[in-house]
Amino acid sequence: MKTFVQLTLAVTLAATVTASSHHHGHRHLHAKKDATKVDKREPDVVTKIVAGPTEVVYQLNDKIVNADEAKKGLDNGEYIVVGESVPSFTPPPAPSTTKDLGAQFIESKSTTTTTTTTTTPPPPPPTTTSTPSPPPSPPSSTAQAPVANAAASSDGNESSSSSGGEDVDFPSGKVKCSEFPSKYGAVAIPWMGLGGWSSIQKVADYPNALSFDNIVAAIAGETCSPGDMCSYACNPGFQKSQWPSKQGATGQSVGGIYCNSDGYLELTRTSVKQLCTAGEGGVSIKNDLDEVVATCRTDYPSSENMNIPTVAEPGQTVPLTNPSQSGYYQWQDMKTSAQYYINPKGVAAKDACLWKSPVSPDDRGNWAAVIAGVGMADDGITYISLFLNKPTSSAQPDFNMEIIGGNSQCGYHNGAWIGGSGGCTTGVAKGKTATIRYY
Repeated sequence: MKTFVQLTLAVTLAATVTASSHHHGHRHLHAKKDATKVDKREPDVVTKIVAGPTEVVYQLNDKIVNADEAKKGLDNGEYIVVGESVPSFTPPPAPSTTKDLGAQFIESKSTTTTTTTTTTPPPPPPTTTSTPSPPPSPPSSTAQAPVANAAASSDGNESSSSSGGEDVDFPSGKVKCSEFPSKYGAVAIPWMGLGGWSSIQKVADYPNALSFDNIVAAIAGETCSPGDMCSYACNPGFQKSQWPSKQGATGQSVGGIYCNSDGYLELTRTSVKQLCTAGEGGVSIKNDLDEVVATCRTDYPSSENMNIPTVAEPGQTVPLTNPSQSGYYQWQDMKTSAQYYINPKGVAAKDACLWKSPVSPDDRGNWAAVIAGVGMADDGITYISLFLNKPTSSAQPDFNMEIIGGNSQCGYHNGAWIGGSGGCTTGVAKGKTATIRYY
């Protein structure tokens, strides 16, 4: 049975940083694997970013791998990037500091080979004084279209509708596993073929296991069954609240609610009674294009597939979920933030918010041109990044984008980056708002 199995990745990146807050980020890398058992890996390392130029290094165990060879492996599907969050840096004028960067994950086709890869964080602003032409000003109209729902149905962005319910306590152990819990705020993802669930992970000996060392991911046609962790999407502005304290033995992330031996769903993080909880707010997407845009968050913790949709129809403004790095999921005691894949305009969620599009595999899903990273650090600053999905994808954005409201310029306009080279990062103080505008 073909499935995705996750392995851990230890990474070191060096990048120019002008940040002073303790802000962590990490990315997740995957490769397809025809196996059902997770390979054991060496312990992960906490990496540090120190002042200096950005560098990309590929390693196989302790051996440096040629970049062309690494890219070939990515192109052949041996290694596939699945993001979740990105390194985010405090913009100037804060002083340079040394800071931790969360470790990363990788899957490998080989059951005997461990692969260690590094990826480039959003580059620092260029040192030259020349800058590209600034983007046009947003439309002067203050009218805002109704907020789009993850369950949007027009133009093929179909999803089972959630009736809200984010404030309703989930009755643990009372709902059958065959019943998708939409009345409790969860939003079904029908294009995954898993009965509405965004992903399903079969784990052994829950809750007694100290960790899970044999995680099997469900494939299309399967449903949430006894022994499964069943993950789900939430409406924009909200995020999954459930994941077990026990995680993968070799660094895999595990998330969702549990289907017990009696066939009923149980909370896995019992301190939170609702399935979907609000993020920190303050970040939105505004679509000033004449076509729909699907922005897809990774299902994290869980499969790390980019299948959690935020759909912005033309003229709409929708919230983008902004997690607290301390208050949300932490991987091996390291803080994480959210990662979003920005797909081409005019592409329905069902054709964008998935791993690999059968229609256009080179510029959608895992191969989307641009990734956004969002998260609130302990100092109350929300960091927002936009960067090219390198080296996974060679696609280029087919529209412009900018972050309005940050404390430094960050955007992409007519083929050139504003505030960086290949990407940029800005910060938003607590209580302030920012908009990622597509135009």
